Amino acid sequence: MIRLMKKSFNLTVLPEPRLRFAYGQRLTDPRDGLTLYGPYDKGQVNNFSVGIIGTPAGNARFKRWMTTIQKPIYYPVPDMAKPFFPGFEEVYGIRFNDQQYAQLPIDPGALETFFRYTDDHVRIANIVDLYVNELVRYKEEADIPISLWFVVIPDMVYQLCRPLSKVTKTKDTLNIGIKDLNTRLNVTLFEDESLVRMRKAYDYEKHFHNQLKIKLLSHGILTQVIRENTIAYQDFTDKNGKPKKDLSAFETDIAWSLTTSIYYKVTGLPPWKLADIREGVCYIGLVFKNDDRHRDRRIACCAAQMFLDSGDGQVFKGAVGPWYNPDTKEYHLSKESAKDLLTKALADYKRKHGSPREVFIHGRTNFDNNEWLGFQEAAGAAQSVVGIKINHESTFKLFRDSDFPVMRGTMYAKDKRSAFLWTKGFIPRLQTVVGQETPNPLQIQITRGEANIFKVCQDILALTKLNYNTCRFADGVPVTLKFADTIGEILTAGPNQNLKVLPFKYYI
Repeated sequence: MIRLMKKSFNLTVLPEPRLRFAYGQRLTDPRDGLTLYGPYDKGQVNNFSVGIIGTPAGNARFKRWMTTIQKPIYYPVPDMAKPFFPGFEEVYGIRFNDQQYAQLPIDPGALETFFRYTDDHVRIANIVDLYVNELVRYKEEADIPISLWFVVIPDMVYQLCRPLSKVTKTKDTLNIGIKDLNTRLNVTLFEDESLVRMRKAYDYEKHFHNQLKIKLLSHGILTQVIRENTIAYQDFTDKNGKPKKDLSAFETDIAWSLTTSIYYKVTGLPPWKLADIREGVCYIGLVFKNDDRHRDRRIACCAAQMFLDSGDGQVFKGAVGPWYNPDTKEYHLSKESAKDLLTKALADYKRKHGSPREVFIHGRTNFDNNEWLGFQEAAGAAQSVVGIKINHESTFKLFRDSDFPVMRGTMYAKDKRSAFLWTKGFIPRLQTVVGQETPNPLQIQITRGEANIFKVCQDILALTKLNYNTCRFADGVPVTLKFADTIGEILTAGPNQNLKVLPFKYYI
């Protein structure tokens, strides 16, 4: 640990990256910019239609919440770090008409039955399919396409449809699962439809969100999952009539975060863009996830996330292969797979923006010679290809003689190719620090290629402000790696499919 005592200590505080909003206005806090000026593409929203799928009670709660957020929502006590929410139409310039919702009902009785299934795979797969089958049927039969579906789930779905969820066995539980399957196969010559469906349940991860997403990716159906007790916590009370989970202090945060995600998904437009990012720069985040369905621990799925200054991006699925080394705990692609993956990403970039001048590849491990050669061949005419390793540092800390920790944006350059960067810390605009612990830095290393370490850190700091799945001042990690685990989990949540290239918003 180092206690910052002397001015001679070699530190730099990078300027807070600015964001662009409507009318070319630039501010550092997305909530300020949206409140004062509106989203970057204000007034350019194309026609869209939305739908709701949930139980009748859930659909009613969502519509009530959408009516609520048309008006201002205030934090209980004035706080610079908790700005009020002005109202959906006031912020984004678009309005949802309650009469224009497409609505699909989920039978509460069917949910209650599936909640009693003790086999985790079968329980979760059946609950997911309740939603998936209705959404797919609507897309195939309806005349009006839906831009975004709001998937409204009861809290029991959240509680009983995650990897470690368990159903307490009682006289009412149903033992329908692998044991029942084996028993029936002993006496059944041909498999009926129910047995085939049960078999498929074991091909998917035991996670409602991830399984829902991967089952809908091949159909190109865009969703926003919303929990009933988040938007209507007042409806769920204890024996004293008080909310079981009081979210009154988080209502503004919920409104900002969900509406930003809704705007981004339903319009396909970024709420804000980076103001000072260099043109012709392409940022790639590598995603790896072990495929637990394989006995071979080396088998992993790889994908690339490509991001531009807009913050929007695409996900490109690579080959599944023996990329993981259990001894070094690192992931490395073959030359051919590395070339193929980056070729896909850059081809999409070139179709929209021409050839990039610089390509930055962000990862959590070093790049070996074979995979880097593949990346270089894929980049071709790009003037610069740079490999950046980004990791959380847990032992190196800085302390100030102050009531607050180091400022966000503090950078300590160890040499020309490595630095510590504090993406969390005191934020002057908010007059506080997000979180209660002394912030740890990111360790940044230029492992391949040539670049200015200060510019690399400035870019990474800027990329922490492009999370459109929420609306906060900044994240602790750049968007190139922010959702790496989530995307990897979705890509490995079901059978390996040749999924088409889809925008990043389909995965979050």
